[in-house]
Amino acid sequence: MTSPERERARKPREQRLGPVVRRRKQMQAETTDQRLLDTSGPSDWVHQDPWRVMRIQSEFVEGFGALAELGPAISVFGSARTPVDSPEYEAGVRIGRALTEAGFGVITGGGPGAMEAANKGALEAGGTSVGLGIELPFEQGLNPYVDIGVNFRYFFVRKTMFVKYAQGFVVLPGGLGTMDELFEAMTLVQTRKVTRFPIVLFGSDYWQGLVDWLQRSVVAQGKASARDIELFHVTDDIDEAVAVVTKEAG
Repeated sequence: MTSPERERARKPREQRLGPVVRRRKQMQAETTDQRLLDTSGPSDWVHQDPWRVMRIQSEFVEGFGALAELGPAISVFGSARTPVDSPEYEAGVRIGRALTEAGFGVITGGGPGAMEAANKGALEAGGTSVGLGIELPFEQGLNPYVDIGVNFRYFFVRKTMFVKYAQGFVVLPGGLGTMDELFEAMTLVQTRKVTRFPIVLFGSDYWQGLVDWLQRSVVAQGKASARDIELFHVTDDIDEAVAVVTKEAG
């Protein structure tokens, strides 16, 4: 290898684009400012990962800004498919009302069904009714009982808001989304990523099968501790549900 070749091998050509260093074939012809100011360039950058980071950041900023002065609140989860004329819907209304009367705002996913019921109860009792919506392929929109609404693109940003601004969870019968939110909450408490807060499962007929499986399979096979079953409280009594979150959440 000749001296010039050795020199090139030791000091490859490079290009600095802000904090990014590009060398050899990865170098680009344009500068960052040139691409910013060029009006005729491609627009696919809007859908690329670096720009998505800014969108994610903006969602956190908007969520924090909207909810920072919310005050004590409880997140209520449950199925969007709960019929309006069902006992579960009526229970959701009563829970939303009772939480408001206990001094809490009510946070839901902002959709129909059980979420709408809890928002309705909070609104009718004169409390703070919050809905955290999510962009989905099938449009749901925020239910009419939401007073403060924030729509999110990203599930993980939305779930951060459920945890950050709530002092506890009340979980009504629900599907996969409700299970996702429930187990994330339990995992955060179990791993002490958050200060312990109460988790109430409302509706023993619905939740008992899950509790039995956790005890007979997960705990029995050593995949979780018996103490982990104490992370939540199962009840059919609205007053008891509110009493649990009120006592533990202060």
